[in-house]
Amino acid sequence: MMKTVTLCAVALMASATAFAQNIQLPAPQKSGGKPLMEALSQRKSSREFDAKALSEQTISNLLWAAGGFNRNGMRTAPSANNKQEFEIYVALEKGLYLYNAKDNALELVKSGDLRSKTGKQSFVSVAPLNLVYVYDAAKMSDEKMAYADCGFISQNVYLYCASEGLATVVRGFVDRDDLAKVIGLKPGYAITLSQTVGYPKN
Repeated sequence: MMKTVTLCAVALMASATAFAQNIQLPAPQKSGGKPLMEALSQRKSSREFDAKALSEQTISNLLWAAGGFNRNGMRTAPSANNKQEFEIYVALEKGLYLYNAKDNALELVKSGDLRSKTGKQSFVSVAPLNLVYVYDAAKMSDEKMAYADCGFISQNVYLYCASEGLATVVRGFVDRDDLAKVIGLKPGYAITLSQTVGYPKN
């Protein structure tokens, strides 16, 4: 009996360890998609999402579009004085991650489903992915410009989603203080907006 309990405990620990890991994303696909004018014509906000998970390739493409590096030291989204003050957190069903653009990886912040913490709307816990945009005040030029820079990132996500037939909506209805505690943000870091991404609900 003791042997069985011990084996079960070991199995559970191994499962938890496997569950709580960083994710090395596949290289982003930087070609294809819809023409820009077509993507602009189809850009919209959606608030109904299917629960179907996004593939790691889709997540990689999405995050690269949001704020990846597209040339030497430069990002797909502009920032005032090239401060690159934003960090992108990714809430998935299995955990909360920080996007490492240089390594194209998701670094585990906390395991477990924390999607519901990213906003007050019911759909945030249904959609497979929620992005949280966080700026580092020590890097930014000005708070007003930081919100502009956040808008550039958000619009990149909108255009990627329009190109790929995904649903998305950017959100300000967030308990920023509570979410900052969940993430474990240090002083000087602040949440601007969140953005939900998933497949449209048919």
